[in-house]
Amino acid sequence: MRHTIAPFVIGALMMVGQVAHAACYADYKARKDNPLQLHYGVAQVQGACTKDTATAQLRPRLAAAGWQLLTVVSVFDDAGLPSRQGAAGAFFLRF
Repeated sequence: MRHTIAPFVIGALMMVGQVAHAACYADYKARKDNPLQLHYGVAQVQGACTKDTATAQLRPRLAAAGWQLLTVVSVFDDAGLPSRQGAAGAFFLRF
């Protein structure tokens, strides 16, 4: 009986591993002052795919380039990239 269960257990563990490594992206809004500039962008996020994680990672990345994070709009996987690429323009996967 152990030999018939083992392939299912191994398969399940492999699927869990793949889900844990799924790509995560966030779309966000940011600003710069003097003169006022606004932008919408998309960035890849590491770790948990949550708005809190995205906020913690994006705030310093954007600040290093003089931008202030206003909000993380949403987090999503690879399937959400094509629909956001046009709107993000030059800020698509820039930060």
